Amino acid sequence: MSSMTIRMIALAGGAALALSACSPAPGGSRPGTASSAAPRERPNPSRDMMQSLGGGLRGGALRDAIARAEQHPLGSNLNPVRENQPQGQRAYLSRLRCADGTAPSFFRAGNVGAGVFGYIVDLYKVTCAGQQPVDIFIDMYHSGPENRPVPGFTIVD
Repeated sequence: MSSMTIRMIALAGGAALALSACSPAPGGSRPGTASSAAPRERPNPSRDMMQSLGGGLRGGALRDAIARAEQHPLGSNLNPVRENQPQGQRAYLSRLRCADGTAPSFFRAGNVGAGVFGYIVDLYKVTCAGQQPVDIFIDMYHSGPENRPVPGFTIVD
């Protein structure tokens, strides 16, 4: 791999971080399907950029990786929530509900590097009142929206 390619990948990672940190908050809930096992392809400029730089799985390799990931809890590092862009990450987290029905607080702790689908994964700390924070891993380079809750939460439309 040439030094130019390495610099481009590093820049792409920085661009992804900038998108995560600077994008405006979403304006409400989003419609979607009940399962994300076979997501409908939706535009995702961040995914397109990463793929143009050689990142991320595609086609059958991605489908196989998703099938393997589904053997693990949703939101774990081995099965990150698959969302679309930073706005999709925040929309998903905003739809989660704690056991008492309230919305948890959350913040982006940072990225944890490449995940099981070959894209950069973000770590969010999600907290219900009076509870310890829960780690939720989200990969923003997918079609989204995810409509299943991570363990310990429910989700609203």
